[in-house]
Amino acid sequence: MAKDVLCEVNNCTFWENGNKCGADQIYVVSNTGETADTSHETDCKTFQPHGH
Repeated sequence: MAKDVLCEVNNCTFWENGNKCGADQIYVVSNTGETADTSHETDCKTFQPHGH
């Protein structure tokens, strides 16, 4: 398991100082089925904009 999860999307509810992710768990999916060849083929479903 990753000890520190870094995230630069500072308008996310879970974003914390130092580009840290404060979510209890992170859900990442592939846009191309069960596998992906590059990071561009993935999305973080944990993202929530501030205020939601």
